[in-house]
Amino acid sequence: MKRLQGVFIKGYTTFIVKGSFPEFFINRCVQEGILIWNIQKVDEFSCKANIQLQDVHRLKHLRNDGSYKITFQSRIGIPFIIHSIWKRKPLWIGFLLGILLLFTLSNMVWKVEIDGVTPEVEYKIEEKLHDYGVKVGAWKFRIDTPSNMQRQLLNDVPELLWVGITEKGTVYQLQGVEKTTVEQEKEGRPQHLIAKKKGIIVDMYVESGEPQVEVNDMVQPGDVLVSGLIGKEDNQQLVQAKGKVIAETWYESEVTVPLEATYKVITGDKEEQYGVSLFGFSIPVWGFWHNGYETAYIEEKKRPLQFLDWKLPISVTTSHVWEQQLYEQQRTDQQAVQLGIEQGKQELMRQLSKDSQVVQEKILHERKENGKVKLILYFKVHENIVKPHSITQGD
Repeated sequence: MKRLQGVFIKGYTTFIVKGSFPEFFINRCVQEGILIWNIQKVDEFSCKANIQLQDVHRLKHLRNDGSYKITFQSRIGIPFIIHSIWKRKPLWIGFLLGILLLFTLSNMVWKVEIDGVTPEVEYKIEEKLHDYGVKVGAWKFRIDTPSNMQRQLLNDVPELLWVGITEKGTVYQLQGVEKTTVEQEKEGRPQHLIAKKKGIIVDMYVESGEPQVEVNDMVQPGDVLVSGLIGKEDNQQLVQAKGKVIAETWYESEVTVPLEATYKVITGDKEEQYGVSLFGFSIPVWGFWHNGYETAYIEEKKRPLQFLDWKLPISVTTSHVWEQQLYEQQRTDQQAVQLGIEQGKQELMRQLSKDSQVVQEKILHERKENGKVKLILYFKVHENIVKPHSITQGD
């Protein structure tokens, strides 16, 4: 049985031998080492059996004495399948080209739909999508993921409040919601403006309401800065107090700066690499032999390929390889101090409103230990300290 393993790969055929005592011919073939199996007696003058394709020429050589006649019936195995395909190669080539064409068209963008926005915003979105590579005829594996494009569109098109991108086969559907500008009522609910933190008043801009403090006054959290009650006691009116009260406030911050620093910088040089991921195995295709960077930052993106509406277990991997350079910096004590002041100022400004301003910084304490400079910093800030406070019946 072991000798019969692999006969389908090599190919075999069924033959019928005719003549007087066909069994003698079969025995002679076996004596010559020809593999024959499934031998059947058809009638008194003929037998049928199977033989490997590679032994057919030896079989024909043994029947050259003319005593026996051999005819072949079925042909089974890969060699015969290949031969049959080769005889019909125009048909198979056309079939394969059709499959390749369908596969190619299934991985291209053929339509982009935008709904829910005005024509002006739609035009802006179309321009941005074109910049992102989303256009008719573009390869889908070169386009970023819908979630990344959604975030990018919200940053690039300020008129959008929300946007959703759905990829359906060869169609990209975009649904957007625009921001609406609601006009504020001329007269809102009555309110005071109170202090939200301690400070010294340095400037005031009162739009409506009655100021309760003056420049250079010290205020505490909760103090009324601008009252929503205007007029004399016998004829008071409730209004919505509006305005800004700029106060001088104070903050302390602790910052640690190392004297030695190592950091990576992207030089701007980059290369693109392409590969194919098949059942979890990555196969490099293009650009992998160019990467000569000592250190690099790699940004990888995988997009599955499709055939019609089916996602295939094959993904195209696009890698952007950015060259990086390592820099080692030895800072002096003075450089570390200056860097610490800037770092502390930036951290503080992230906690304050955008219109706040640091007017003075001072080092309260400085010490050096374990290769680091540790600072306790004092900052003087001018900022708007008002906080709306609704007027209730007891105020």
